Amino acid sequence: MAESSRQPAGVEPDWILECDDLAASIGETEVLSSLALRLPRGQSLGIVGETGSGKSIACRTMIGLLGRVGGRISRGSLRFDGSDVTHASEDEWRRLRGRKIAFVPQASLSGLDPIMTVGRQLMETIRVLTDHGHPRTRAVELLELVDMPRPDRVMRSYPHELSGGMRQRAMIALAVAGDPALLIADEPTTALDVTVQKLVLELLVSLVKTKSMSLILVTHDLAVVQEHTDSTAIMYAGETVEVGRTDTVLSGDGHPYTRALLASGPARMRAGQRLGVIGGSPPSPTEWPPGCRFAPRCAYATDECRIAKPARVSERSIRCLRLLEIRNG
Repeated sequence: MAESSRQPAGVEPDWILECDDLAASIGETEVLSSLALRLPRGQSLGIVGETGSGKSIACRTMIGLLGRVGGRISRGSLRFDGSDVTHASEDEWRRLRGRKIAFVPQASLSGLDPIMTVGRQLMETIRVLTDHGHPRTRAVELLELVDMPRPDRVMRSYPHELSGGMRQRAMIALAVAGDPALLIADEPTTALDVTVQKLVLELLVSLVKTKSMSLILVTHDLAVVQEHTDSTAIMYAGETVEVGRTDTVLSGDGHPYTRALLASGPARMRAGQRLGVIGGSPPSPTEWPPGCRFAPRCAYATDECRIAKPARVSERSIRCLRLLEIRNG
């Protein structure tokens, strides 16, 4: 799962994060039923899926924030940096968040306190997470690290006075203030224009390299993971339906949902070719079908697919009953 070809043969990777069939519930409703992935230290993993596939809930689960929305882990296991944190308390998570594992949410405006300047928020975060003797100096250094223009001016600015791209850079500066080992970015380029999206993504990849961090990048854009991640997990209706090296997952011979996503992306289209469309929409957690959850939208589905729960094919951890038949035409 999510294992890079760069790992020497026969050597067990140093996993920074391991999710083994992780399930989560909010109230009586299961909203995540099988998150299965592992991320080697120092590498990047993309999580891809349509709106409603469970990506954001997966992020909250991996960083211990489910309790804030009335949720809990109901099944499976979660390990971070070798330690089991499946049932870690809020106090235990507080010792990890920011210092060991950090989070960049989708909406930068809601992630920053609107009544505090960016500088004050950064300095307070630095005081809580580190023993740096000069929080203001460190805050300016962090803004420079994320290529923030005119950091001294930004220190005095409130979030609403900054552009979307500048706010997202400020969020990333806050996230890396404690030098975490793992950074989880939940669709960090939402609502940004294409040019700014590219700059923010390049910044994240650069930070991973310069600070020796691991990265989980959540997106709905296959082109983003193709360019910026070592491995990719495809999510659908609360499950990981395919996990593997990014180049292998995006080769187009895997899960029917992955194939459908690739077919609906403009990057592979020729001039004049009709863009593919996946009919329907992902089911809500209260309407998950009994068999393969993608079966109602799958061009390859049979009656068996609608009844039987697909086990994973060991290769690339693909959930599909008919994978071999589909590949053989």
